[in-house]
Amino acid sequence: MTRTAAEIASTERGPRELPPLGVQPPAAELEHVDTVLPNGLRVLAVASRGVPLVELRLRIPFAKRGASTGDPAYAARAEVLAGTILTGTSNRDRIAMDTDLALVGGELDAVVDPEKLLIEGSCLAEGLDRLLEVLADALTSASYVPSEVDNERARLVERLSVAWSQPSIIARAALQRHRYADHPYALEVPQASDVTAVTGEDVRAMHAESVLPRGSSLVLVGDFDPAEVTGRLAQALGGWTGEQTAQEMPPLPELTGGDTALVHRDGAVQSQIRLAAQGIARTDERYAALQLANMIYGGYFSSRLVENIREDKGYTYGASSRLEFTPAGCSVLVGADTASEVTAAALLETRYELARLAIVEPSEAETESVRQYAIGSLLTARSSQAGLASQLAALVAVGLGVEWLSGHQARLEAVTREQIAEAAAEFFAPSRFTGVVVGDAELLSAKLRVLGGVVIP
Repeated sequence: MTRTAAEIASTERGPRELPPLGVQPPAAELEHVDTVLPNGLRVLAVASRGVPLVELRLRIPFAKRGASTGDPAYAARAEVLAGTILTGTSNRDRIAMDTDLALVGGELDAVVDPEKLLIEGSCLAEGLDRLLEVLADALTSASYVPSEVDNERARLVERLSVAWSQPSIIARAALQRHRYADHPYALEVPQASDVTAVTGEDVRAMHAESVLPRGSSLVLVGDFDPAEVTGRLAQALGGWTGEQTAQEMPPLPELTGGDTALVHRDGAVQSQIRLAAQGIARTDERYAALQLANMIYGGYFSSRLVENIREDKGYTYGASSRLEFTPAGCSVLVGADTASEVTAAALLETRYELARLAIVEPSEAETESVRQYAIGSLLTARSSQAGLASQLAALVAVGLGVEWLSGHQARLEAVTREQIAEAAAEFFAPSRFTGVVVGDAELLSAKLRVLGGVVIP
């Protein structure tokens, strides 16, 4: 006979008591070297000797030089560059690059967004020199042969045509336009029509102008001696030079609260709710409290928002909030996808939970639950070379490093319930949020008008 979860968790004397939350041990200190190479590249090399592998993260700031507004043509060229920078050089064609990497259990991949070009890779520790050799080859002599550019352009056009039909992409683009207007940061996904115009000459010119070591950062995590590997990096990447500095994104406008905008999507049977508010940088002393307040609200599966609009009312399969890190700070993002008939009700409950978090102090049980979850997640991410490399790459991008990461567990442990309540009151007040609801205006307008605080087209 099958028993339900409630029956399994019960005894004749009542519900089984949950064991107390354990105390997480402190993370081990990280052996590392943090330096700047002669070509201006910042290098953070961190030893992690659990397995004989190495993880690499190269971040190159990739904003358009001198631009204060988004340029669709620049975004399109950047996408084609990311797709073709590793497809051949003056010394190796694509097959030779792939073969050299495969011989050392290695791989390299490139992605781009409005902020950065990110090259990620990994290999066996004994094959690091070969991985660096292939990477340096791509950075200094990527060839962008016409056939590879043509193939990548065609692939991108197909992929982008599909992407722009996806509700999540449409909602994200609408939110970015709503909160950042024509700032370059708002232009995340180019249109397929802009990609069709990109030529090999365009991409080669962009590489020469923007793929620069000065102002860029490389994080290396793996089975090596950090002091010794730094010298190998300097030798391998010494030929990658440039007089200018890689271009960082211009400052973002301060995000202010206001009405939510209804964005019409004809014939949609579901709606996307996306809200955003200004947060604070990781270096702010209130950051750990904000992180835990966000988790209580919607940052993990046992959060208040999930309990309300998913578990209790069934308005959505997925609702969440998260901290999205932006240049020099972060924003609080709230999202849920709902059926059209319950969109207004879901937005009402989302606002209600914001107000409740801002007004009602979290319980001791909530506080300890999210604290242990946050610490556990931090330690879990640090336990793998890939997770540690990605964490450190994000920190290095804002001028931080190992010291901040090593001290964050203690900051989470020290946050009090009162500090979380203060952060909630400051950053989760409904009046601080703005955003979009994307859906069929004919189905949504009447109820959203009654709810108020929504601009109807």
